[in-house]
Amino acid sequence: MTPRRHKSAYSFRAKIGLIVPPTNTVNEAEWARVLPDGVTHHVVRMPIHLDHASEVGRRALVADISAKVTELAQARVDVVAYACTAGSMVNPRHSLAREVEAATGVPLVTTAAAIVDALEALGARRVSISTPYHDALNDHEREFLAVNGIETLAIAGLGLGANGPVDYPLIAETPLERVEAHVCATFREGSEACLVTCTDFPTLLLHESLEQRLRVPVITSNQATLWAALRRAGIDDPIPRLGALFQRR
Repeated sequence: MTPRRHKSAYSFRAKIGLIVPPTNTVNEAEWARVLPDGVTHHVVRMPIHLDHASEVGRRALVADISAKVTELAQARVDVVAYACTAGSMVNPRHSLAREVEAATGVPLVTTAAAIVDALEALGARRVSISTPYHDALNDHEREFLAVNGIETLAIAGLGLGANGPVDYPLIAETPLERVEAHVCATFREGSEACLVTCTDFPTLLLHESLEQRLRVPVITSNQATLWAALRRAGIDDPIPRLGALFQRR
C-alpha cells in the first residue's frame, strides 16, 4: 500500500483535483463510487474551450486551466485532472499538461491524453468509438486519435452538441440502456478496444457487461482519466467494475 501521504482522515493516500465543464454531473458521481480507500477528489468547474488551433485560443485554454490548478493547489492536491474530452484534444497530446505544469508546478493529466495512454497500455491500435457528440466533433476526435497512431474503424454519436451549450445537460441524462445499445450498435469486428468518450456520458455500470459482450477492453473518458490521475499520484490499485484497464499494474 502507498505510504500515508497526508494527515487528512480521508485523503491520507492521495488528493486528486478535478476540473470539469460547468454542466458536467457524471464525472464526479462516477469517481465517487470507485475511488480507493484513502483517496479523495476535489472539484472545480471551468468553461469548455473548443478553440485549440489558434494561438489566442491556446493561450486562453492554458490560462484558464492554470488558474483552476492554482486554486486546487491550495487544497494540497497531488495531481489535477482536466476532465473534458473535447476540450483536451490537443496535439502533441501531453503538451497541454506540460505547459500547465510549467506554469503552476502541479502535475496535470488530461482526458484526451489519458485515453491514448490507456489504449497504448493495452496494446490497442484499432478502435470503435461511441460518443454523444455531433459529427463535427466526432471528426475532430478521429483526427486527434489518428495523429496519435490510433485507427478508427467506426465512430458514431447521438448528435448532442449540434445546438451548442443547450444540448450539454442532455448528455448526462442519456439512459444507461441507450448508452449500451449505442455502443453495441457502433462496435465493429476487428476492433482491439471499444472507446466511449465524453466525461459527462454515463458508463460506469456498463464496463463489465460490455467487455463480456464485445470481448475487447472498454475504455471510457472517466475511467481513463481516473487511471491516469491515480498512476500519476502513485496509486496502482486494481479497481473492480472498471474493466481490463484497472486490472493492470
